[in-house]
Amino acid sequence: MEPIIQIIQLLVLIGLIVTALAVVFFKDLISAAIALGASSLLLALQFYLLRAPDVAIAEAAVGAALTTAIFIFAIRSTDRKEGCK
Repeated sequence: MEPIIQIIQLLVLIGLIVTALAVVFFKDLISAAIALGASSLLLALQFYLLRAPDVAIAEAAVGAALTTAIFIFAIRSTDRKEGCK
């Protein structure tokens, strides 16, 4: 494998770890849903770099786009009760 591809894969994996940690540590649900979408998009890029373009397209369509949109729509349609425990 070419060294540039390995460097890109390493950067994508570091980005995956950072976005996964962001999902866990964000308090705001919208921010967490967007970070989850970014994580799915990075995972789709990793699949593409591993020469699985069909899996990458499915992950980008379902994981990054559809799931993120459903999460944001569901979060927006609920009432916020800040301060209630």
